[in-house]
Amino acid sequence: MTDFALDPRLAADSVFIADGPLSQVRLMDDTRFPWLVLVPRVNGVSEWLELEGGQQRLLLAEINQAGQLLRAQTGVQKLNIGALGNIVRQLHIHLVGRHEGDAAWPGPVWGSGSAVRHESAALQAALDAWRQRLA
Repeated sequence: MTDFALDPRLAADSVFIADGPLSQVRLMDDTRFPWLVLVPRVNGVSEWLELEGGQQRLLLAEINQAGQLLRAQTGVQKLNIGALGNIVRQLHIHLVGRHEGDAAWPGPVWGSGSAVRHESAALQAALDAWRQRLA
């Protein structure tokens, strides 16, 4: 897994938080939603089914952990989990905290307006908070 290459679009839209047992944990750079992205550090994989059984179990455990942490965030009423891959083929899992009245409610977050990027200090504070939660 040392030669892992992150898709440039994921790198441009999200920020590295930490490495889990299998996946990079990334913060989507959009202040409108509490939004994490898990990217398994397995090159050439675009579908969950392409992972080995042990990798699938690790990814599920990471999704469970990240999902519970997102659900604990203030205001999160619903957790959306998705692995679309129609634009970015590299396997990645979106976990998005939602609530009635959010910027895309009740529709999907994808294609709903433009991302509102974090200010530098706020981004660093968010990263620090997520690193502490994941520790």
